[in-house]
Amino acid sequence: MGCGFEEMTRRIKDEGIVAIVRGDFPAHKVLEIGDALLAAPLLVMEVTLNTPGALELIGMLRARFGENMIIGAGTVRTAEQFNAAAAAGAQFTVAPGSNPEVIARAGNAGILHIPGVYTATEADRARAGGARVLKLFPADFGGPAYLKALRAPLDDIEFVPTGGIGPENAAAWASAGAAAIGAGSSLVTGPNQPMADLIERARALRRAWQSDSSS
Repeated sequence: MGCGFEEMTRRIKDEGIVAIVRGDFPAHKVLEIGDALLAAPLLVMEVTLNTPGALELIGMLRARFGENMIIGAGTVRTAEQFNAAAAAGAQFTVAPGSNPEVIARAGNAGILHIPGVYTATEADRARAGGARVLKLFPADFGGPAYLKALRAPLDDIEFVPTGGIGPENAAAWASAGAAAIGAGSSLVTGPNQPMADLIERARALRRAWQSDSSS
């Protein structure tokens, strides 16, 4: 069950970091990744739908972590995928692009959907369709300066940049006005990653993200 898109938006902004799992992981490894993120703590986890068995993994993660973590689905590109992700227990959904049908479906369901945009025109269209939190993707192409330029006229939109984000630039994204950041391969490196390494990376990323909080 979801807690409504406004409450989910607040929770994701409070946490600040979305840990993205994408790739061929055995189920036990994904649960270990969740344990490591909880220990760090990074409490928002996204499993992309092009990860094998993603829907089952989302259900397993929800059952294991309950309300201690926020579990979402990524790469949700169609209304059918949104329905399946919601049925699996996803508390929020994310997409690389902006599909008006998915935005509308999520709005009717009261589930936060974060569509992907890159230009001001795309952001305006997604906002007009009802999306108020947008994924800036691929974020590394324009960098924090591009986000700052976008936010000058689009200051009623929350942006979650994703792509090429790690401890070395997280503070710059915070300073540019990101509502949160998405981190994938810089955080979760693969099925053979030691969990101690993931915890260390997660804590370094959180320190970097929070280092701008006093500016």
